[in-house]
Amino acid sequence: MDPLAGPVPAGFARRRTTLAPRAVVPFDAGAWADAIVRVERGTLELVGRSGQRRRFGAGDVLALAPLDLAALRNPGPSPLVLVAVARRDEFSRALPS
Repeated sequence: MDPLAGPVPAGFARRRTTLAPRAVVPFDAGAWADAIVRVERGTLELVGRSGQRRRFGAGDVLALAPLDLAALRNPGPSPLVLVAVARRDEFSRALPS
């Protein structure tokens, strides 16, 4: 059973974010506050402020906000799709698309 699929409880919201192939977006911890994020499709590369990189694939689940990141990157040839669930008020800021 996928906890990030199907209806979300009252007071919560789900967002889908797609990064184009080879796209890099600056990391904004506030946009991911309180969110649990699942890689739905593709490969997510997290780029740390130190320059260190780590990759995650379909099915991996993360909390991005507490990490010391510089950017999110899609290193692959196809779109990267992330699904995030958080309390509804935490999604008042737009996620990168």
